[in-house]
Amino acid sequence: MPSLVVWFVVLVGAGYLVAHYGGSRPLSALLKVLPILALAAVVASGPSSVDTRYATWLVGGLLASAVGDVCLVWPERFFTRGLASFLIAHCLYVGAFASGAAAGGMAWPWLAGILGTAAILLARLWPHLGRVRGAVLAYVAVIAVMAWTAARRAGAPATPVPSGVLALVGSLLFMTSDAILALDRFARRIPAAHAVVMITYYAAQTLIASSAVAGSA
Repeated sequence: MPSLVVWFVVLVGAGYLVAHYGGSRPLSALLKVLPILALAAVVASGPSSVDTRYATWLVGGLLASAVGDVCLVWPERFFTRGLASFLIAHCLYVGAFASGAAAGGMAWPWLAGILGTAAILLARLWPHLGRVRGAVLAYVAVIAVMAWTAARRAGAPATPVPSGVLALVGSLLFMTSDAILALDRFARRIPAAHAVVMITYYAAQTLIASSAVAGSA
């Protein structure tokens, strides 16, 4: 990932947090989505270090994430739509990672760790979810599949090491970001939760996007 783009993500992301905590929602929506659109533009313009299909899946996931980002600026009105947008994004990432996952074996230790983490999170959230239990269950299942598929792809001999590791670490950070968001929203308030969520989210998306261009000429 070009260093200029990484700095753009960092600086604009910091600007978003200032706007968010300052209460300016329209400015927040603009600043929040710009880093993700920049990452999508870099991946779309290539050249990809993996293959064009992988990059295409990632661009789709980034664009779906951008829609979700805007929706969640107004969570009281568009939370479900935002959740659906990120669900689509994770499905698109699964599509990208699946292309090389089969050759990586079943990755049982990764599966056990990811499922255990997901189960602990759901157990903590379940009493507080009410009518959105089904939606949250589906979301947690899909993001767990995404992380496990990334782990399998990272273990495949044909996957370039930088690409596999970047996508896997990005997927795990995405799980971390979403877990903190869910705990803060449904279970108990966490100090500075939104800042932590966004820092881990931007890091996750940057790493996943980088998995398509790392090592390319």
